[in-house]
Amino acid sequence: MASLSDQIEKYLIRLIKQYQGEVEIKRNQLANDFNCAPSQINYVLETRFPVEKGYVVESQRGGGGYIRIFKVKMDASKENIQKIISRLSGQISQREAAAVITRLFENDYINQREKALMDRAVDRRVIRVNLPHRDFIRGNILRGMLEMIMKFEDGEE
Repeated sequence: MASLSDQIEKYLIRLIKQYQGEVEIKRNQLANDFNCAPSQINYVLETRFPVEKGYVVESQRGGGGYIRIFKVKMDASKENIQKIISRLSGQISQREAAAVITRLFENDYINQREKALMDRAVDRRVIRVNLPHRDFIRGNILRGMLEMIMKFEDGEE
């Protein structure tokens, strides 16, 4: 018998595939469906859907809260970079930003120097603002850098 975490993960992966890479759900509703505490849902999201595996998890807590999970396919296509840019209208953690930057580097979309500059620009030691503002600023900075990379890819300077 699969563990509860395995069952929740499989369910969410099935939803992500069904809805073409993105799903938005209510944390409490999902916890009710699986007869578990919301903290169990948080555990699954943190351990099974990390940015290192290409997932971005957005979360809004509270009564009208939600969880949005989307799978980022990182190749060098403009469409995928544009998709990332459109998702960065909100906050992004340092870990998530670093994972996006690393995937860009691993797919030869940016070089080592650009990676280092981008990593430093989104670092919490550089953005010396308290949360949640820091994560919004980080998202804006990363979005701006990606937009500039796209302009250079298009031959605009």
